[in-house]
Amino acid sequence: MEKFDNNSDKPNIHPKFFWDTDVESLDWQKAYLSVIARIIERGGQKEIDELLRFYGRGKVLAALRNEIYFLPDHGIESAVAFFPELKKEQMYCYLNRKNKSYNWI
Repeated sequence: MEKFDNNSDKPNIHPKFFWDTDVESLDWQKAYLSVIARIIERGGQKEIDELLRFYGRGKVLAALRNEIYFLPDHGIESAVAFFPELKKEQMYCYLNRKNKSYNWI
């Protein structure tokens, strides 16, 4: 399995989290919202720690509060579990669909 080197160009996150993406050509800075959302939804503490190292705590929290427009319920619960200072009522993705159901299809 391919692993990333721990450098400043890309986070050290296993490519399995991005099965639908060409990770070699991914612009990790431009795609930060997708990367953060994917790892919050599917990653563990190791991957969260790497997000914080690569993007910084402020950027990750700002993305979760104000920019990521959708996370499934378990993603929202993961976010508040990983970041105790974050409340789901502060998250755009929660407020955006608080009274709406969501369906996959």
